[in-house]
Amino acid sequence: MAIITPEVLREEAKRDTRGRRIVDAERWRELLAGYATSGLTQTQFARREGVNYHTFVARLNRERGRTRPTGTAFIEARVPVPGWPQASTLEVQLPGGLVVRGGDPAAVAALVQALGRTG
Repeated sequence: MAIITPEVLREEAKRDTRGRRIVDAERWRELLAGYATSGLTQTQFARREGVNYHTFVARLNRERGRTRPTGTAFIEARVPVPGWPQASTLEVQLPGGLVVRGGDPAAVAALVQALGRTG
């Protein structure tokens, strides 16, 4: 039976107020370059390097020029179906529950856009 000798490594990395390790910009550049040639999945690479997976993916997407989508992720649209009775009012439900109704699609769209800029 082999004897296992523990080794304590002292890490002097900077930490934020919640105790999370802060990785500097130079190290992120090294990590992102290393990932490109690693052949590993994002999960495997983040685990191997000891960085948070979600932070790694966000940095990788930012490096690739991708950003998080902003605005509404889902919009309900009611499309007229031939043979069905048509309603004369257009209704749009916005995030947060606000409902915009109107008969002129261009006016409703303009109002929804205006509300989106202020919210």
